[in-house]
Amino acid sequence: MKFTKMHGIGNDYVYVDCTKKELKDPAEISKIVSDRHFGIGSDGLILIGSSDRADFRMNIYNADGSQAEMCGNGIRCVAKYVYDYGLTDKDEISVDTLAGIKYLKLTIENGKVSKVRVNMGKPILKASEIPVKAEKEPVVAEAIEVGGREWKMTCVSMGNPHAVIFIDTPVKEFPLETYGPLFESHERFSKRTNTEFVRVLDRKTMEMRVWERGSAETLACGTGTCATAVAAVLNGLCDRSVLVHLLGGDLEIEWNEEDGCVYMTGPATTVFDGEITLPEGLE
Repeated sequence: MKFTKMHGIGNDYVYVDCTKKELKDPAEISKIVSDRHFGIGSDGLILIGSSDRADFRMNIYNADGSQAEMCGNGIRCVAKYVYDYGLTDKDEISVDTLAGIKYLKLTIENGKVSKVRVNMGKPILKASEIPVKAEKEPVVAEAIEVGGREWKMTCVSMGNPHAVIFIDTPVKEFPLETYGPLFESHERFSKRTNTEFVRVLDRKTMEMRVWERGSAETLACGTGTCATAVAAVLNGLCDRSVLVHLLGGDLEIEWNEEDGCVYMTGPATTVFDGEITLPEGLE
């Protein structure tokens, strides 16, 4: 199987061109290629396919084989892949995802995509559609007990569920490995959840770490960064345009007041191309 390893500020996936041929068992293949000791090493597998509704389609599989609805860092890499590898010559494209069609604007430098601005759509704030069991809507600064502590969570869906927790300490000091899994599998999240732990630095700047559903901690999460920006506005903590520092790099997020959509801008990077021999029956 031919593949390309790519990352969006450290959120790395294995990308496969499926516009001509589909993979037989992508969930199982994702578990194999994601293994950082015996596989290629990644946060998951992303398949680039054809769509009758958009220019391209993306299917996302987490490292544990579960399927994700949307990946903000991943979709920027999809845009870079299809342009850099000659599948399109357009600098504005549409990509079909399980979270709907997303619209992307590509910045081209020296014939290659350097960064991508993505219209991530309108945030979903209705509890049943996130989904989360909650006392009120929107779910803003609502109490939840996790790991013997009470936290204040703000819940947002960007096509996938997020619980945003604002903390006062530097995020690098936060015991994410302790609390991340407990939030992910908490009974109030019927489809599990991604969890962002965030410190506000000023009205235009935040830092965050993320525990991703199905992949544990990742260096960055595009949808999570968008959800964090929305949550910060809902809590009156930040302006609508913010810079968010993640372990892997920075993302610019704007929650546009006129159209209600969230826009994410960030880089996309190709690491290497390769070919891997899969177990018999998966080729």
